[in-house]
Amino acid sequence: MATFRVGVGSFNIQDGAVGFGTDIDGLGNLRVKGVTKTTGSIVSGASTLTRYSGFAADNINQLENITLTSEVGTIGDIVVGVGTSVIISSASTVTVGTVESVSIGTHFSPPVGGIEERGEDFVEGMMRFNTDLNTIEFYNGNEWRQFNYQLDIKNSPGGRGRALLTGGDELDGGSALSRIEFCNITTLGNTKSFGDLLSVSKRGAALAGHTRALHAGGTTPSYTSTINYNTIASEGDSINFGDLSGGRLGHTGYSSSTRGIWASGYAGADTNIIEYVEIMTLGDAVDFGDATNKSHMANGFSSPTRGVWHLGDIVSPINYGAVINFVTIASKGNASTFGSLSNEGRDMSSCSNSVRGIFAGGRSSVPAYKDITYVTIASEGNSTNFGDLTVGRWMAGQGASSNTRGIFMSGIAGDGPSYSDFTNVIDFITIASTGNATDFGDVAIKCYSGGGCSDSHGGLGGY
Repeated sequence: MATFRVGVGSFNIQDGAVGFGTDIDGLGNLRVKGVTKTTGSIVSGASTLTRYSGFAADNINQLENITLTSEVGTIGDIVVGVGTSVIISSASTVTVGTVESVSIGTHFSPPVGGIEERGEDFVEGMMRFNTDLNTIEFYNGNEWRQFNYQLDIKNSPGGRGRALLTGGDELDGGSALSRIEFCNITTLGNTKSFGDLLSVSKRGAALAGHTRALHAGGTTPSYTSTINYNTIASEGDSINFGDLSGGRLGHTGYSSSTRGIWASGYAGADTNIIEYVEIMTLGDAVDFGDATNKSHMANGFSSPTRGVWHLGDIVSPINYGAVINFVTIASKGNASTFGSLSNEGRDMSSCSNSVRGIFAGGRSSVPAYKDITYVTIASEGNSTNFGDLTVGRWMAGQGASSNTRGIFMSGIAGDGPSYSDFTNVIDFITIASTGNATDFGDVAIKCYSGGGCSDSHGGLGGY
């Protein structure tokens, strides 16, 4: 065997085989320190590359296995054959410059993790599997959007589109309720029993992320600060989440996919409090900022970025208002004026998709409003006529929605409050169009002033 030394290192020739940089027993080995460039590369064995860049060929055709431990660059296609794998270590980076396609023989596995594991610095086109939502999601440059199969939404108890009605005040005697009811927004029908809150509560406020529903505050009959939470896909009783900064009623809730906000409310006097929680992290609410006015009997909704709410009764005891506020959910700070309602009033119901927010019902005198109005959440302005409820009513709670349909549950239909005026009606609308509401079904118990939320409202996106 001959050994040739060229500069540094050596290559060996034996029986037609050539080894570069080999040891005495290592023919066929290639060891490269620094940058290696080639016009084409075919890997037929298991190879480990610590730095491999500058492929000039149209493609890399991987026949078996390859492990990348540092930096890899290419300007052509990457083809991974059936039964082979590419392993990229945690310290590696893969830069695909002008590559037009990556072909995978059977399947590929995207990054996997929960909502809190998304990290930071999202780039349009990023894709991952969300273990909290059990679905593939992608970043569209503004928000994370999820893939869902419509039949899963329709038939699965854990699918998207589940609405919860929490607490309230019932027909027979006017006592506060602890019960939670649910229905699937995509299918018409009556509510079913879900479980119970930690205690009775009326005039509290509910909100929800993708997986959790939170109900906070209300009166028991004393003011309460308790925050309850439930896993939306699984029926059962509430679990303690934390507390508001103080007990109050007549506030409103709205949320993005990660952050829940409660605003306004009454605690012996009207307040301008705005406070928030991170939905997937247990704990007490934290100060967010202040509303433009002190008020109670508020109601609101959200897009993926904005929370919007009607302040309701601005000066206690009765001075009905039309003021609408908004905040940017991701940024703490005071609210700004959004616009005005077409009708002054309070005790409305509300819902949204990612574009439109809906206000329904309420009253400033008797009888209760049938009016439904809407705003475009991204653009400040006054509300515009949408249509009418089947029954005019107030204290109907917050409503609930998917990204296509809104529902409004229960309330006081007459001049009330008289128990004979309580209703268990559920109306629905198609949010993207205008028109009158249509009958959806019934709530199991006639009631008013419950909280409403869903796992697929406008603040979440994707559904």
